[in-house]
Amino acid sequence: MKLVFCVNRELGLHRELTDYLAQAPGGVGDMTDLGGENWTALEREIDNDAATELAEDVHMRFKDTPVEWSMVANDSRKKKLLISDMDSTVIGQECIDELADFAGKKAEVSEITERAMRGELDFDGALTTRVKMLAGLSTDVLQACFDERIHLNPGARTLVRTMASNGARCLLVSGGFTFFTSRVAAAAGFHADSANTLIIADDKLTGEVQKPILGRQAKLDALNTACADIGCTVQDAIAMGDGANDLAMIEAAGLGIAYRAKPVVSEKADAAIKGASLEPALFFQGYRETQFVRD
Repeated sequence: MKLVFCVNRELGLHRELTDYLAQAPGGVGDMTDLGGENWTALEREIDNDAATELAEDVHMRFKDTPVEWSMVANDSRKKKLLISDMDSTVIGQECIDELADFAGKKAEVSEITERAMRGELDFDGALTTRVKMLAGLSTDVLQACFDERIHLNPGARTLVRTMASNGARCLLVSGGFTFFTSRVAAAAGFHADSANTLIIADDKLTGEVQKPILGRQAKLDALNTACADIGCTVQDAIAMGDGANDLAMIEAAGLGIAYRAKPVVSEKADAAIKGASLEPALFFQGYRETQFVRD
């Protein structure tokens, strides 16, 4: 196993992390510095017998700090498949909430979104209810919403482009809408995307979504299908998301990452990213910052 730490270099925590790793119970051999200009990123081999207890100590020690960390297996470390949620993961917004703002219903819709992402509501029913509230919106609003409201999260493009340049297949799967996933996928560099389709008539949203709805099971199916297509196992995949809808694929993948996630997700993921940047997902796979593909 490898214990990996990373934190923004300007926060000045290099010495604290170095000292912790040097004294870590079960530590084997020297530590490796994966960081560069922007990141302090350190890793060290940990004896398997000590890994569980050490992970608990790391969690308690660093849970209220900006330090990102993961305990990762050495096998199949650099993943061959990235499968990621879109809303509040690759982008910083929930597209349906932003669309609802154009309809004057953001408060009502965002409340349902939050409950669904916490796993308190059935996803299919929650999506159907929210889409009904968008009935009558002009299709022009879709492009306006994308142009004015939707932004990639920091590190999203770097994560996708770096993995793609190293031969990984990168897929965007969302319980949101194809209008947005197609554009976000192109902006970030994903190879393909899948999501739900809004039904349109006379250049207006009808308030309906095409069935079947892409939800939790469909995301897991997408993971399994993609692995079969490229000839790898789920252990060769990294799955990333923030809500209950993402939990099945996160639990199934070799590296499941909860990104600024609801507790129901972060408690069961292999790693959790607390900060805004998605770049720690590369360090968890053993990439050095000098290998990152940045614009």
